[in-house]
Amino acid sequence: MKFIIPVRKYASVAVNPLSGIRVVDMTRVLAGPFCSMLLGDLGAEVIKIERPGVGDETREWGPPFIAGESCYFLSINRNKKSLAVNLKHPEGIRVVQKLVGVSDVLLENYIPGKLQELGLGYDQLKTVNPGLIYCSITGYGQSGPYSKRGGYDLTASGMGGLMNITGPQEGDPCKVGVAMTDLSTGLYAKGAILAALLHRMKTGEGQGIDANLLSTQVSLLTHLAANYLMAGTEAKRWGTQHQSIVPYQAFKTSDGYLIIGAGNDQHFKTLCKRIDLLELADDPSFQRNAKRVANRDKLLPILSKRLLERTTGEWLEALEGCGFPYGPINTMSQVFSDPQVQHNNMILEMEHPTVGNIRVPGHAVRYSNIEPEGRLAPPTLGQHTADILTSLLGYSQSEVNELHREKAIALPV
Repeated sequence: MKFIIPVRKYASVAVNPLSGIRVVDMTRVLAGPFCSMLLGDLGAEVIKIERPGVGDETREWGPPFIAGESCYFLSINRNKKSLAVNLKHPEGIRVVQKLVGVSDVLLENYIPGKLQELGLGYDQLKTVNPGLIYCSITGYGQSGPYSKRGGYDLTASGMGGLMNITGPQEGDPCKVGVAMTDLSTGLYAKGAILAALLHRMKTGEGQGIDANLLSTQVSLLTHLAANYLMAGTEAKRWGTQHQSIVPYQAFKTSDGYLIIGAGNDQHFKTLCKRIDLLELADDPSFQRNAKRVANRDKLLPILSKRLLERTTGEWLEALEGCGFPYGPINTMSQVFSDPQVQHNNMILEMEHPTVGNIRVPGHAVRYSNIEPEGRLAPPTLGQHTADILTSLLGYSQSEVNELHREKAIALPV
């Protein structure tokens, strides 16, 4: 009997898979702008709604500033157009409503209920655009006892347990160096929007999406949450060490730090050979990971003393090809001079209208048939207001000028 294997045929993949998708971005600061930037990298047209005269708060977050522009803002707002609209003016509200009518996605991070008061809530806008995907990013969710509170990464990472497990073993809780709860929420929101677009393609239905920082952080507790929920084990701070794997941490060298992740027994034997401590591999106290965890207070001082005898570079050379994870703790200068970072093209250069050449971290993912790109430099405040109103929403230039006089919109100076 001859079997025929069915072959599913797909349309060729576009260079920009989100080309033709328009996103109205009503977010500020980090989680929402990071999400919309990633959508823009994949080809979406992102129109950033900003308050006239002020704009996104991160425009003022510095130093450092480059030619008056905040490096913080420049880092997360490429591939966007800026539309300066006054949401306290009824004609400003009307501009946004008209824009939503010709868009696919609205992304916002207002306190729950605030946009509803302005006529820009999901239930109101889906009557204007039934296929609208409306993604809300908040601190704690659309309902519940904390829903009306403002939420930033710092509070969500504390309430969600991250800060309690970050920092030295006997020290105070620490925040992570960058706002990982915010950034992770932006990634969740991006995935949710893409799923909603796929759902709409299949059903024609729009979607309301509720993403929030607290839920993001709780979900990211992963195995530590499961340890508590199933075994009643409370998590604690371990510095760079790991609760269940030894050695898995950073060690001081004579001139810096070296990270070693010997995740299994064979890895540990290889480590002992590479650092000339073969006697440890034969010690019954250290032959199994469970034993190493139980006897970490005996093992780690021995490893620490040995690793302190050479430079980080010397140990990196000694561990080359060892088969387990290892690496330095890099400064920013070392990060961007690292040959693998350079090979991965993680520096994106763009030409900004006032600053000139800018350099920011690039898109992290590579595709075989998609090319994420930096089409637009981060916008100046209100840079695209007149063009969007005239070319997209059908306003005449005289109407645009009138809206400007009425302070419903702002034009760049």
